[in-house]
Amino acid sequence: MTDDRSLHAHLIGRQGSRADLNTPVLVLDLEALDRNIAAMAALVATKGVGLRPHAKTHKSVDIAKRQLAGGALGVCCAKIGEAEVLAAGGVSGILITSPVAAPRAIERLAALAACTEGLMAVVDHPAVAARLDAALAAAGATLDVVIDIDPGIARTGVASAEKAVELARAIAGLPALRYRGVQYYCGSQQHIEDYAERRAAIVERTGYLASVIAALSDAGFAPGIVTGSGTGTHRIDLDLGVFTELQAGSYVFMDKQYGDCDLTGDGSAPFETALGVDARVVSANHSGLVTIDAGFKSLSTDGGVAVVRRGAPETAFFAFMGDEHAALVSPGIGEQLAPGDPVTLTVPHCDPTVNLYDHYHIVAGDTLVDIWPVSARGRAR
Repeated sequence: MTDDRSLHAHLIGRQGSRADLNTPVLVLDLEALDRNIAAMAALVATKGVGLRPHAKTHKSVDIAKRQLAGGALGVCCAKIGEAEVLAAGGVSGILITSPVAAPRAIERLAALAACTEGLMAVVDHPAVAARLDAALAAAGATLDVVIDIDPGIARTGVASAEKAVELARAIAGLPALRYRGVQYYCGSQQHIEDYAERRAAIVERTGYLASVIAALSDAGFAPGIVTGSGTGTHRIDLDLGVFTELQAGSYVFMDKQYGDCDLTGDGSAPFETALGVDARVVSANHSGLVTIDAGFKSLSTDGGVAVVRRGAPETAFFAFMGDEHAALVSPGIGEQLAPGDPVTLTVPHCDPTVNLYDHYHIVAGDTLVDIWPVSARGRAR
């Protein structure tokens, strides 16, 4: 079976080899990636806060190890399947940020706890905590847990300070579980584009988090770990000083959604766009439109549309034209570009776009320097 490595391995290290990649292809600028990893690590270090970046963004053992080498204390995974893959690849300090509730998934979590250093998971219900405790006992393992707190979106997490205290008491009575703290992720605030508006929203939500922490502390369950935040709110959360560690993930790549946000309050860009999709023009028979070979199967559709980074006018409008194709629309573009010409796109939303590909094509300028697997691709269970 032909895959990315068999197609492209012979191009590794050859000057200008990016131009010979079969498209559409997921490309990652290695130097920009490393600068992003270093920038976030340096920023949190100045505040004395830990960094546990979310690996659901990249699903990659290679990138997780670069983050750990850069100072991260661990990584986050959204699901047990991601955690299994990263742990098998030698990644430690994993926090599973979604409740694990299905019977078979609980068994897998217990088995993973028995052989993985520094594993943690969230819980948000006493009955699930009890089932997890029983599975851990059967596996001869223990597990550190943090209480997931609902920030107001009603997706996961305990719904009140009283429920948080009730769950902490339940955990205290379960010998295989060790209570470590709380998780609080304000997902709906991450992409508020205006900095002042986003900050006001986070200040209000952080006030609620502080009330939950106070209730837990009054009951004898002061959280040692307060984990959360994201790329959109990392500066604000560091300033507010409640979190002991940040879970930001998309900063390693950046995408259109975060590119549209003022992340700093002064309009400056703290991170570079490292991830892209290289595509090619496949048809150019109209003056104001060309067709490229990257459609619904190559780019996420939940974050708007892709934008041109190079190879075509940056003002060209991107429009999906089906599973395999999209249009770039701009006056005279059909005379400027010809079939076979390369175009690089900034993706709308990095996480689900990455999940469409088997490999990253690691580039330095216009040269392919390596190929890394998207190790946990499709591991949604």
